[in-house]
Amino acid sequence: MMIGYARVSTQEQNLDLQKDALKEVVCEFVFVDKVSGASIKRPGLGRALRSANAGDVLVVWKLDRLGRSLFDLVNFIEDLRARDIGLKVLTGQGSMMDRTRPEGRLIFGLFAALAEYERELISERTKAGIRAARRRGVHMGRPAKLTTHQVEHARELIASEQETRAGAAALLNVDVKTLRRALKQNA
Repeated sequence: MMIGYARVSTQEQNLDLQKDALKEVVCEFVFVDKVSGASIKRPGLGRALRSANAGDVLVVWKLDRLGRSLFDLVNFIEDLRARDIGLKVLTGQGSMMDRTRPEGRLIFGLFAALAEYERELISERTKAGIRAARRRGVHMGRPAKLTTHQVEHARELIASEQETRAGAAALLNVDVKTLRRALKQNA
């Protein structure tokens, strides 16, 4: 069975072109969404996937109707493959991708390799950026709840036995564990 999926990004855009193309290839059902591709809530796509069974083919007008990044597309198509659901793209880049045919599977394999390469490059750049920021003394992660001055003040209160750790933490409006961690880091 051929199951069509069409999507436009805004309510003002028209689905007619995509729906006509999907009906032309004899899709038995056509599911639609009028939401941005960045949205994770695409009810039409969800209904299309729930109605698809092994051996069925999901048909889209263009590949970008399914996802915004190569990484997302590869994961999506891998999920289809795992469920033995084919994918056919009618126009644009990716129109050679008919996963029901050997050449479509070859093209998808190339896309998957490129997506993996892209992920590795992004990971390397991120790690290099973090290392460079740390060398410059940039704090990574959540901002500290306590300033150095507050930690030293708490240390003095505790050392002079004017306050317990719990009392100093309450004065600073933080949990005892937060104060204990700060005291240990600024030792």
